Parts: sequence; C-alpha cells; structure tokens
Amino acid sequence: MAEILINGVSRTEFGKGAARRARRDGMVPGVIYGHGAKPAHIALPALELGKALKTANVLLDIVVDGKTELTLPKSIVRDAIKGTLEHIDLVIVRRGERVVVSVPIHTSGEFDRDGILEHMNTSIEVETEATAIPDHLALDLTGLVAGESLYASDVKLPTGMTLVSEPHMPVVHLSVRSSHDDIEAADTAAAAAASAASTVVTEAAEAEKKD
Repeated sequence: MAEILINGVSRTEFGKGAARRARRDGMVPGVIYGHGAKPAHIALPALELGKALKTANVLLDIVVDGKTELTLPKSIVRDAIKGTLEHIDLVIVRRGERVVVSVPIHTSGEFDRDGILEHMNTSIEVETEATAIPDHLALDLTGLVAGESLYASDVKLPTGMTLVSEPHMPVVHLSVRSSHDDIEAADTAAAAAASAASTVVTEAAEAEKKD
C-alpha cells in the first residue's frame, strides 16, 4: 500500500477566480473532511499530487500548517479536455479502520484463444483496512473456455478483505468467436434478403406503370 507525504497550504480565498489563480500557480484546490472534523480548504502542488494519483487508492499524508492528516482521495475532478487536475476531495482515515474502496482487477493466465475476451467490469468494491488497500487484485483466467464468464466472487481476496460488490457481477466474459463459414453464411443470407427486397420493389414499380 503506497503512502505518500505532500506538503500543502491553507486556502483563504474561494470561488472560481481564486481556484483559477491557484491552478495558475501550480496548485490544486481541495478539501479535507471526515471523522467529525471541520472541512479544511487546502491547495496541493499539482506536480506532486499528479504523480501520487498514478497509484490507485494511494494514501496521502497531507501536511498543512504543521498538522498531518492521513487521507484517501475520494473525488477527483479533471479538465475534460486537458486532463489536468482541477479539484480534489480527501477523506480522513485512521490507521486500523476499515474502508470500502474500488480496486482495479488485473487478469492473467492462458485461456481459450478461440474466444474473444470481454472485460465487463474492470474493478470491484471491497472492504479492507485503510492502510492495507492493494493497488490491484488478480484474476486468473487459466482454463477459461469460450462461452464462460468469471465473476467478482472468483477474484481471490487477501486475508482480512471482504467482497462488497455483488458476487455474481461479471468481471470477464469469453465470447464465442464467429467462424469464417458463419460470417460467409450471414453475408450470403443478407445479400439474398437484399436481392429479394429489391425484386419486390421493382415488381411493384412495374405494376404501377401498367396501371
């Protein structure tokens, strides 16, 4: 579990104008809240924060005015076009407490290559200790054959972690690949249907002329 320390500053100005000035100065506006504490308005260095957020469910030790809070990113807002950080909400966590988080799924293992692998859900929700959140969970696809699926319940969880997502939520599905003959047959049927429709239209037009 990654834990990164970032030094921030308190924010005393609010509103869109103040937020734009902060971002222009290389800072990202944010709020820290939770555990009954009064929300703290802060700004964090964009470069350091951006690097830290490349790790899923990273814990951030935020230092502001000499006080350190252990936090977990809760909501991240990015510019829709540039992808730059616009705002972040951080929730206070305590060591030893349990939290519910969404963890990415990484797949591995040899499966039936005659099928087409579809990723139905790329993460699952679990409950675990705040300081024991993995950056990903593994799902072994070994032996998966075309037509079969693997579900949230098939993901092996570390000791002490419990599944929150619906157990039957599909994570991957191996679709049956259409054979060359099936594709040709479908194309032939479609061409025949189009030809028949064209013939009907032509006959109807000829009948109108005779009338």
